[in-house]
Amino acid sequence: MSHVVGLAPAAAAEWEDVAPGKVVSGAPRTRTWVQYDNPAERLSAGEWEASVGKWRIAYAEWEYVQVISGRCVLAGDDGSRIAAGPGDAFVIEPGFTGTWEVTETMRKRWVIRE
Repeated sequence: MSHVVGLAPAAAAEWEDVAPGKVVSGAPRTRTWVQYDNPAERLSAGEWEASVGKWRIAYAEWEYVQVISGRCVLAGDDGSRIAAGPGDAFVIEPGFTGTWEVTETMRKRWVIRE
């Protein structure tokens, strides 16, 4: 059994609307590529893309994010704020609630542990 797993390039993925009840502004759409999934370890990784808009988020999981292109702002209900662009990386911890705003169509790499 190999302990190194290469990730295939992101293939085609369908755009989906952000749920209307979560949208704060705009008409944001997202698409997701899952490039690695290990349910036994509750770990997955891939890429994600989103169009301009702002919506509510609530995290029960841990997520590492590295922005590939575009720009976003995460604003926590606790007053925390992160503005990120190409090359920036951050972690969202379980319990985070607030908004995700895409100010320029963005793409990110992500790793999630549930």
